[in-house]
Amino acid sequence: MSRLTSLKISVSGVRGIVGQSLTPQLVTAFAAAFGSYAGRGPVLVGSDTRPSRHMVAQAVTAGLLSTGAEVVDLGICPVPSIQYMVARTKAFGGIAITASHNPIEWNALKFIGPEGLFLNQFRAEEVLDIYHQGEFRRVSDAEVRGVRRESGACAVHRDGILKYVDRDAIARRKFRVAVDCVNGAGAVATPALLEALGCEFTAIHTSVDEPFPHSPEPVAENLQDLVRVARQIGVDIAFAQDADADRLAIVSATRGAIGEEYTVALAVKQVLKRAKAPVVVNLSTTQLVEDIASAAGVEVYRAKVGEINVTEKLLAVNGAVGGEGNGGVIIPAIHPCRDSFAGMAVILQLLAEEGKSLEEIIDGLPRYAIVKRKTACPSERVFRVLRRIEEAFGAGAVVDRSDGVRLAWKRKWLQVRGSNTEPIVRVFVEAPDEEEARQLADKALEEVKRLAE
Repeated sequence: MSRLTSLKISVSGVRGIVGQSLTPQLVTAFAAAFGSYAGRGPVLVGSDTRPSRHMVAQAVTAGLLSTGAEVVDLGICPVPSIQYMVARTKAFGGIAITASHNPIEWNALKFIGPEGLFLNQFRAEEVLDIYHQGEFRRVSDAEVRGVRRESGACAVHRDGILKYVDRDAIARRKFRVAVDCVNGAGAVATPALLEALGCEFTAIHTSVDEPFPHSPEPVAENLQDLVRVARQIGVDIAFAQDADADRLAIVSATRGAIGEEYTVALAVKQVLKRAKAPVVVNLSTTQLVEDIASAAGVEVYRAKVGEINVTEKLLAVNGAVGGEGNGGVIIPAIHPCRDSFAGMAVILQLLAEEGKSLEEIIDGLPRYAIVKRKTACPSERVFRVLRRIEEAFGAGAVVDRSDGVRLAWKRKWLQVRGSNTEPIVRVFVEAPDEEEARQLADKALEEVKRLAE
């Protein structure tokens, strides 16, 4: 991959391959741009467990200090914990050093505003303007501030989650749980949370100094180790996190990986028991959420893909819960960000209150099959791909062009969109029948590939 194609600069932050497109000079410049934007106050910095974290963190620190910011070093820290701490400590902002589900050779900077939320498009563009114009604030040696180390972020975040759920109800069930932390940031926090919830748990891949044991994206093909452990132990439920612990997948001891879509659906089902308020999910999330919300008598809003888009809509409509279909649960009463730890806690409470097994709860929900595909596509060709998809497949559909193109029919939908973080196009199809979903996804993917060449 060339230096150009491996570098992604967008409102989502900056992402690239370490040693190729993501260099110390680039990282320092972006950190200086963010420091110039955020102001001369504390900025929290945390990272996932990639080997490059040391180099990237040093470069981030240098860039921030050069603008007069105070750096608060959280060390290895899950992204939702960084976001939670930014808000609770009234910091000026935060930088999360993580490439999330991308391979280990990648790394990235994600910028967090003072509310503990990722920057929206308008704020992110301000940072990008500072970077591109090189208009950094510089301070003299007397104004350079220090680095303060803070090791309690995960504990503070955990306490916030425990205040939200009924810990005693969960603990009484003595759930047997397995979890795959993928040697990522979740390894520093997940065992303590499960212990606090009274679970008997087995945690695998918890060494933060070892490489990822498999691709860090928590999808079925990467969860075979967890599936094996779950079956051996006969767990009540098993969880898998990605490298920065904002996404959560679920594994059944008898059925294996049940799909990321159920993570948000089950969380929504539980939260709506106590809060009859709107639900917000992105346009790529399962229709199952709408069925659950309808049964609870609440409205569902759809937002563009991207955590901040869902979060801002949640706050605007005073929503109770939301998320993204890739396993990102957002509960504003804890903190309005994707949070695998909050997801684990509320889903365990669902099992405790229902008095049913995971499999029984799933069997009581409407059935859908969701198929996801992706293929490489240069960004300059995405528009013509979307136009052609609408022409080829849009007959009789309700069309939404707010995020790529989404074509919805009764109990079936197709979405094709360009990725915000990679030079690829994603295809999503959901239908009641798996074969129907696969056929439509394959046809759409074939059309995308033809136009992307």
